[in-house]
Amino acid sequence: MLPAKGIRLIVIVAVLVMTIGITAPAMAQDGSNMLIMARAVDSTGLDPHTQTAFASLRMLELVYETLVRTDENLVLEPALAESWAFSDDGMQLTFNLRQGVTFHDGSPFTSEDVIVSIERILDEETGSATRSNLLSIESMDAPDDYTVVMNLTLPDVPLVAALSSINTAILPSELIAEGDPSATVNGTGPFMLESWQPEERTILMAFADYWGDGPYVDGIEIRIVPDESTIMAALRAGEIDFAMLNDPLIATLPMGGSEAIINRAPDISYHVLQLRAAVEPLDKLEVRQAISCAIDRQQVVDVAALGEGMVTGPLTMPAWQVPLDELFCYEQDLARAQELMAEAGLEEGFELPVIVAVAEPPTALSEAQVIQEQLRAINIEVTIESLEFGVYVDRWLAADFTAAIALNGGRSDPYPMYSRYFQYDANFNEVAGYIDDTLDSLMKQGQVETDPEARWEIFAEFQRHLAETAPWIWLYNGYTYTGQQPWVTDFTPTPTGSIFYLSEARLDR
Repeated sequence: MLPAKGIRLIVIVAVLVMTIGITAPAMAQDGSNMLIMARAVDSTGLDPHTQTAFASLRMLELVYETLVRTDENLVLEPALAESWAFSDDGMQLTFNLRQGVTFHDGSPFTSEDVIVSIERILDEETGSATRSNLLSIESMDAPDDYTVVMNLTLPDVPLVAALSSINTAILPSELIAEGDPSATVNGTGPFMLESWQPEERTILMAFADYWGDGPYVDGIEIRIVPDESTIMAALRAGEIDFAMLNDPLIATLPMGGSEAIINRAPDISYHVLQLRAAVEPLDKLEVRQAISCAIDRQQVVDVAALGEGMVTGPLTMPAWQVPLDELFCYEQDLARAQELMAEAGLEEGFELPVIVAVAEPPTALSEAQVIQEQLRAINIEVTIESLEFGVYVDRWLAADFTAAIALNGGRSDPYPMYSRYFQYDANFNEVAGYIDDTLDSLMKQGQVETDPEARWEIFAEFQRHLAETAPWIWLYNGYTYTGQQPWVTDFTPTPTGSIFYLSEARLDR
């Protein structure tokens, strides 16, 4: 009998040689300058302050902007702020804002919009996805329309990096005061939202008064095509201009003579088995450690992702990684795992329910199945619950699970990457399911330490402690894939998966 991945490959190849049902690219009203893009997963909402799904963030980053952004090299660069500086004592952070910027409705961008947006993020009732990263902001002043001074409770070294997340997008103060950001989209970005038909298509039109260079296309039509093999077939047939691909099994297929290009960039997002230590018997350290010791991470990569990835510790950014041999049980050790289960009094094992999303990432089910087989060796019976993506996100946010296969976002700095999980006052600590004094202390030390070498050591210890306590089992980080026709030029892929640089793309059909 063929293994599951072999059957899947045959099905995919068969689809690629069939006539597919995606129509030819639509034409812009003035001719042919509309970029047609396909992706498998749609946005789950429109409010940039509350969305956590990658699919949502990828669309929202084209219409909203932040004070700063991260470029393709994970370097911070100006966006709505032209410059910024900390005071000598680190207790104030001043942003000098870009002048002449307007929102899509024509209203001017000013310091009031920044202050009201940040205040909304800090308001617990908002349910912001990134509130924990901004808690050092005690108050804000606006000396004039283009200056914002953030008064801090402590020197917060990673605060600027935290403000590069689209979860810190700047909204018009009037929309926050009188409107509904979950229903009305009004940003300063290169594209305007014209229409959104959930699970079908989104139309973005170029913002003629955008302050930056571009956009150089009339707009972007985003089509939702749940089957990535169909997306690949459309790309090969020249029926779409651009594609977002998540499945390495699809993205690594031969192009069969097509001139379409597949971009492959190392991704700092990470695939992880999240264990909620708040749930018995995962509250026992020995049980979590046994799970860590029993898992062969490289096999997970090889089977679920066709080897398209690298086993990773908690920090995926090359500048912050520690050698894997410094992390607890990163080589499979079944004998040690069995000993730990015996120490926990659970030699006979238990049932471990694991939730997975059916679409993001496409490898989630395969990852769960490999882990299911591996954990049988220590009498843990994994039961897998596959959920529609929106249901999965709701369950995850509500911490309504025992364990979950997740793909979580990376950041250029370790603190904003994990502060929302592993601190006592973190807004997603219940989702993380674990906290201890050491993790909380290391996070707070890393927040204020200004010496780069000392800060690196703090987060090295942070990684070692996470691996030893094993609240989550970090598996691997993979690649981001995009596909484009040769007539699409000047798009730059990034290690965060951002497609913001479609704002600089050109069509030369």
